[in-house]
Amino acid sequence: MGNCLTLSPSQTRDISKKSKVLPIENIFKLPSPIPSWPQGEGFAKGTIDLGDIEVSQISTFNKVWSTHEGGPDNLGATFFEPSPIPEGFHILGYYSQPNNKPLFGWALVAKDNTNGSALTQPTDYALVWSSESLKIKQDGNGYLWLPTAPDGYKAAGFVVTDSPEKPPLHKVRCIRSDLTEPCEVESWLWGQGQAPSTNADGFDVYSLRPTNRGAQALGVRVGTFVARTGGTSAPIPLTLACLKNVNPNKDSSMPNLTQLEAIFLAYSPLVYLHPDEKYLPSSVNWYFANGALLYKNGDESQPIGIEPNGSNLPQGGANDGSFWLDLPVDKNAKERVKKGDLSSAQVYLHAKPMLGSTFTDLAMWIFYPFNGPARAKVEFLNISLGKIGEHIGDWEHLTLRVSNFTGELWILYFSEHSKGKWVEASELEFSGDGSDKPVAYASLNGHAFYEKPGLVLQGSGGIGIRNDTAKSKLVMNTAKGFAVVAGEYLGSAITEPPWVNYLRKWGPKIDYDTAEEVKKIEKVLPGKLKSAFEKFVNGLPDEIFGEDGPTGPKVKASWSGDEAI
Repeated sequence: MGNCLTLSPSQTRDISKKSKVLPIENIFKLPSPIPSWPQGEGFAKGTIDLGDIEVSQISTFNKVWSTHEGGPDNLGATFFEPSPIPEGFHILGYYSQPNNKPLFGWALVAKDNTNGSALTQPTDYALVWSSESLKIKQDGNGYLWLPTAPDGYKAAGFVVTDSPEKPPLHKVRCIRSDLTEPCEVESWLWGQGQAPSTNADGFDVYSLRPTNRGAQALGVRVGTFVARTGGTSAPIPLTLACLKNVNPNKDSSMPNLTQLEAIFLAYSPLVYLHPDEKYLPSSVNWYFANGALLYKNGDESQPIGIEPNGSNLPQGGANDGSFWLDLPVDKNAKERVKKGDLSSAQVYLHAKPMLGSTFTDLAMWIFYPFNGPARAKVEFLNISLGKIGEHIGDWEHLTLRVSNFTGELWILYFSEHSKGKWVEASELEFSGDGSDKPVAYASLNGHAFYEKPGLVLQGSGGIGIRNDTAKSKLVMNTAKGFAVVAGEYLGSAITEPPWVNYLRKWGPKIDYDTAEEVKKIEKVLPGKLKSAFEKFVNGLPDEIFGEDGPTGPKVKASWSGDEAI
């Protein structure tokens, strides 16, 4: 989705009589060119058939208006018109992004595949806001216009001009209502302050995404934005719509198995473990072969060994406490297996359609036999939390979200304990070693993923759980050991290994005396920090306190839904 400035004389005239084209600086392009993908049906063909309309992803723009204050990092935001547009296609709305990051975005344009009933011009425009009275640094004045959709149709985005004259009606198209899905706010793009406005005269701009998201959801993100006046106390007017994929063969735009493997080889991350990490990842087969045991409730005295690939694990059912896995009984074997085996480690890939099959999510699951104890920072002191945070069996993941229009990496998800965050490709670190792979950092003991090295403190006021990451010689090149273990849309092309359908705990639940653990720690703290530390501990989530083995990837909500943020 590398962006560039392209403009023809006719396009210049069409913006408005007084329109001027502003230069675009700071454009992001992926370090390596997009590969030539293996042959398939509809993946990376440039357009996607949603049924009654066909859409194309436009990542080249004319810059219409820009402000240089407010918004994230107080650097302002810029508003763009998608351009050039393929013949027969129409703009649905304009694109905007904050100025605190390189230009790297897109907006969809649409073509009517019917007799002309799927798309239509608006009947008018309403001026929602202008910057005329705004006393901030800006490139002229900006005007945001909301298209008025005819009955039975919905608008999908705003039009932006640098003139008070209304845009021409043919500038955008509205979409027939049955071809749309509800939208919700995604992220804050710009406002007059450095956070969403609280004043009654405040104005803010947010990106949009479909409200319902998941492997089976039909909503398609358009790449447009919504505006709100009246500050945070005012409701965000969600009159704009996302698109809906009504194509009976909606997954025809998804990559086949050969293309999936090529995608992963193109974007497979390098994962840096902390230099002090004792508890390394391993393959699940290494874990099974080195003495991991299956326990059954009521028959705990007779655990059984696990066959390679988990062929004797219980299949299906629910996480009802009937079964769980544990480390070997022998003390020496237990300590050895807890440390994992980096040389055997693999990433296990699960592919699924997202955003109405316009994107592919490729989740990369990594297994650790053991999750180490948490560490805390209490102002100037760094202390171990004893057994707090320990558990047997640890699943972590990263997720690539790749455009089905082009095959280009858009965003990468970093799981961070129970939630995580998406990071755009423009803000990722790349290896710079010729392979140009995205880089991820796994935190010490807890194995949460972050996009940059350093300390992330889970807490406030100088007190919290430490998440330390750093480059080291302990690095996992995920391209050298991976397996596609699931992709429901591919049908019989993939046979899921038995361990994928083991839906119980990958470790036992062991309760311990939390108060006793906290007392041990408080003994080393100066008096004034004891009460602050106790308050911090009382605010920790419940999962920190029990040594509770996790469930496997297929039990996670993100297996069929969107990632948690």
